[in-house]
Amino acid sequence: MSNASPSPSAATTKLIRLIKFGMVGSLGFLWDSGTVYALRPLIGLTAATLVAYFVAATLNWVFNRIWTFKGAGHHEHPVLQWLRFLSANSLGFFLNRGTVYLLFYIFPFCMQHPIIALAAGAGAGMLANFSMSQKIVFREKPPASALELAEMSVEISPPTPHQTSDT
Repeated sequence: MSNASPSPSAATTKLIRLIKFGMVGSLGFLWDSGTVYALRPLIGLTAATLVAYFVAATLNWVFNRIWTFKGAGHHEHPVLQWLRFLSANSLGFFLNRGTVYLLFYIFPFCMQHPIIALAAGAGAGMLANFSMSQKIVFREKPPASALELAEMSVEISPPTPHQTSDT
């Protein structure tokens, strides 16, 4: 009898990664909020909110690299992966900060208490960021071409043998 445990299914691995991604994201929320509150008196709320996003995104990338997606995507230079992380999560950035600034605009209370808007923004961007991080940033194997990278990002799969060009 083998002592090796069976490897987890792809669905289980994805669920575990999503949970870890959420945990890292929770830390990111703390880094984000802490940076906003620390920088707000120095550079104002709007600028502090933008700077804080990049601080939190960078720390999230580090922790996702070493824990959530451990071993995946380590075939490339870390700086290139970090840039890809920022780029791939741009949709999440717009969902996140769009929500934050919308709440600042609609509810002045959120400008007095930015943590509320930051929490809503983090929730708005999380699933988009997880999806793009898994597909584009922390891949098990690098794409063979730019076309393959583009296909990975929009989930285009090559036609199966039973599909024809007429369908």
